[in-house]
Amino acid sequence: MRVRGGHPRLDRLLRHRRRVLAVGLAMTAAALAGTVPRAAVPEETPAPHRVAAAPAADRSAATVTAPVRIADADTVRLLRPGDRIDVIAAGGSPSAGAEPRTVTSGARVTAVPEPGEGPAEAGALVVLSVPRDAAARLAGAGASGPLAVAFR
Repeated sequence: MRVRGGHPRLDRLLRHRRRVLAVGLAMTAAALAGTVPRAAVPEETPAPHRVAAAPAADRSAATVTAPVRIADADTVRLLRPGDRIDVIAAGGSPSAGAEPRTVTSGARVTAVPEPGEGPAEAGALVVLSVPRDAAARLAGAGASGPLAVAFR
């Protein structure tokens, strides 16, 4: 069908639809390739003789996920992914002179798994995103005594 007075360029584009579509897709791909962040682009693998260890400061600052068992299961049910919390080690008994201490501050809750079949007195698990050195402190504090959380 042809309309009198139609635009000749539009007619030409309609006749060459496949070519126009291919050019449009190529331009879109080029635009998207230009917007990829540098961190997402894999770097070249260095030769074995040029591999160097990362500085200790960089390794300790890396964020890792750490599962932590909190003593009060009811408190864990109040947590949602994305919440920021402080983890507190209750230490031993207060009569022994053990003071509660903050193990890590501002930990981000990554996940709150469903409660297991064990008794509620055993506590509940929560997965936190923390710096690598804080994950080591959490593991040590969790092994030595019960842990509690404070909401930020």
